[in-house]
Amino acid sequence: MIDLRSDTATRPTDGMRRAIAEAHVGDEQKREDPSVNELQARVAALLGQEAAIFLPTATMANQIALKLHGRPGDVLIAEETAHVVIYEYGGTAAHAGLMTLGLSGDRGRLTPEQVSVAAEPSTKVADQRVTVLALEDTHNSSGGRVWPVDELDAVVSTARGLGLAVHLDGARLLNAATALGVEPAAISARFDTVTLCLSKGLGCPLGALIAGSEALMERAWREKHLFGGAMRQAGIVAAAGLYALDHHVERLAEDHARARRLAESLADAGVPVELEQVETNFVQIDAAHLGLGRPDALSRLADAGVGLSTTIHPTVMRAVTHLDVTDDDIKRASELIPEALLAGVSA
Repeated sequence: MIDLRSDTATRPTDGMRRAIAEAHVGDEQKREDPSVNELQARVAALLGQEAAIFLPTATMANQIALKLHGRPGDVLIAEETAHVVIYEYGGTAAHAGLMTLGLSGDRGRLTPEQVSVAAEPSTKVADQRVTVLALEDTHNSSGGRVWPVDELDAVVSTARGLGLAVHLDGARLLNAATALGVEPAAISARFDTVTLCLSKGLGCPLGALIAGSEALMERAWREKHLFGGAMRQAGIVAAAGLYALDHHVERLAEDHARARRLAESLADAGVPVELEQVETNFVQIDAAHLGLGRPDALSRLADAGVGLSTTIHPTVMRAVTHLDVTDDDIKRASELIPEALLAGVSA
C-alpha cells in the first residue's frame, strides 16, 4: 500500500529510533528531564517565543492555549473549517467554556474586515465578548494552504487593535515556512501563543509544543497538569523531536516537490486536480468531477494499492506526501490513481 492518507502515517526512521533508545531522561513533572528541556528551549527559539512546553498532542496544545485567552462565555473567532472548530470535539466549549464564531474563509484565510465586524462590541451589557482570534497555518481543510505573511500581518494587527489575543495553530507551521522560504519565527513570533506538532511532517511518533511568553507558559504549565498532560521520563519522546529538528525540517521541501509532481502527473492524466491549490504537501481530488461517489473512489484506490483519505468536503479526497513516501511511490501512484479512478468513466 502506498499510504498517502496523511503525514501522520510516518514511522520513526532508524536514526530517530536510535535517538529514542539513547535519550537522556529525568522526571519531566519536576522539570528535570534534560531532553524535554532542550527541546522546549530549541522550539521556543525556533518560533521566536520566550518559552515552550512539551505536550503529548497538538490538540491538547491548542486547547490549553485557548483556555489561556478567555473566560467561560467569551467568544473565539476562527475560520469555520479550522482544526480547532471541526476536529477537536468541541474542546473549546468543554475545556475553556468559549463560544466559537466560525467565519467563512477564502483558502482558510480571514480578512481584517471580517475580524472587525465579528469583534464589534455589543450594545447589550450582558452579551458575551470576543477575546481571541485563532488562525491556522498551513490550513488543513483548504488543502495545506499557506498564509502570505502580509495578509497574516494585516489580520493580526487588526485583532490586536481590537484588544484580542491571537493564537496560531501551527501544527504544520514548518511546512508553511518552507513553502514561503522564511524562518518559522517570521510567521509565529507575532502571535501570543503558537502550537507546533511533531507527529506530522517531522515524523515523530507523537508530541507537540505550545510556545509563548514566559508568563503565559507558566500558566500553561498548570493547565498541562490539569489536562493530564504531565509526564515522567518523557525525554524518550522528546529525543525524537530533537532528532527531527536536526534531520527532518529541511527535507520538508522534498514532500512539497513530490506533491507537486503527483498533482501535475494526475492532472496530465485527466484526474481533476486544481494545481493552484497545491502549495505544500497536500493534493486534493474531487470525486464528483469524475461522476464517482467518494466511498467508491476510495475503495477503487485501496484495491489498486493506494491509500487516500477523506476531507471535510463531502466529495473531496486528499493525498498527503510525507517522510515515508519515496520518489518511486510517487511515480507508481501517478500511474495507479488514474487507472483506478478513470476506469469506466466517460470523458
